[in-house]
Amino acid sequence: MIKAMGWDIHPELPPEINKCVLVMAPHTSNWDFFIGHMAFWGIFKVDVKFLIKKELYIPPFSWFLNWMGGIPVDRKQKTNLTEKLKTQFDNSKQLTLVVSPEGTRSYSKKWKKGFYYIAQAANVPIVLGFIDYATKTGGIIQVFKPTNNIEADIATIKEIYKNYSGKYPENGIK
Repeated sequence: MIKAMGWDIHPELPPEINKCVLVMAPHTSNWDFFIGHMAFWGIFKVDVKFLIKKELYIPPFSWFLNWMGGIPVDRKQKTNLTEKLKTQFDNSKQLTLVVSPEGTRSYSKKWKKGFYYIAQAANVPIVLGFIDYATKTGGIIQVFKPTNNIEADIATIKEIYKNYSGKYPENGIK
């Protein structure tokens, strides 16, 4: 279906990676979810989990979100989510956790750092994925190796993503 919509999705996750935190950016539209999920679920046959604000977790949508791999996030309270996700990684043979570091579809100068902390705690790689509306392409950019300097690493990752355009470029990465 995604190819019928004119999208070219490439490449697959590296075969040696069974578990990862998959950063998807830029996130400027609700369409990002559907395009990204169709790509990874339909084309790559990868079972994905994704973080989503708990405010969207209301019946009957909560059933659908669970079925799709959603994990609700309470952004207003500390809930030990990093530790819970580490445990989920520890108990899984394969797990791809998709995170949008902007934390919103609007422009966000400051990214959320949870993806970084989760990857460190679970000892899994950070994979940089993208959706580019300007070229109707998406896929994997690279496996990112953290240096343990979170501010420098996030600045580097943001620089990598500046080449990709969201559905609403004014809300993208600057």
